[in-house]
Amino acid sequence: MKSWSGAAGICINEQNEMLMVKCFESEEWAVPSGGIEEGESPEECCIREVKEETGYAVKVIEQLKIKETTIKGIDVRTYYFKVEKIGESNGINDPDKIIAEADWKSISEMKTIKQAYPEDLDFLLKQFNPK
Repeated sequence: MKSWSGAAGICINEQNEMLMVKCFESEEWAVPSGGIEEGESPEECCIREVKEETGYAVKVIEQLKIKETTIKGIDVRTYYFKVEKIGESNGINDPDKIIAEADWKSISEMKTIKQAYPEDLDFLLKQFNPK
């Protein structure tokens, strides 16, 4: 069985909004994520992917969960980290050229936008700071 490992960054700003990204030719939003490269830890992957896809430097606060699933016969493991942004974005610099937009989404927006991974929505909503 083929396998793929990746990492995703969950970042909430001071306005209690979550950092989300959208690919070209898609209306679906997801948290920044990507594949772990050779010799890279899940934490390093998370920091790199968030930076590439959103322009934000982040630091990892804690690991939230590991999602294991099978997609098209491939064993997929994704590490989800809570991250904190450092400073402002210097723009999307995605080497894969697939990210069209990065934006901050409030809880109410999160419930109305199209989710790339609808099964993650409840988990993502639980990450918001309680009002």
